[in-house]
Amino acid sequence: MRASSKVHVEYEVLKYIMDKIDLTELEEKMVLQHKGDQYYSELEKRWKNGVNEIASFVNNKIEKRLHRLPKKHPAYKEKGE
Repeated sequence: MRASSKVHVEYEVLKYIMDKIDLTELEEKMVLQHKGDQYYSELEKRWKNGVNEIASFVNNKIEKRLHRLPKKHPAYKEKGE
């Protein structure tokens, strides 16, 4: 696949981040190693909410680029679809 524009590169980088980055190690440090802590359920909830918020943010950025991808790109969508 050839980088046909800056927006195309941005889209592919964002998709790669969503598809490939494993947060398990970070979750272990921030939440799982604190099992047994009196606030563990709050840590779990905070982790899930934070991860979901960032996922929504990144997915929003991805969606905003779909209409600017090359028309032959499998994810291409007309603006307003």
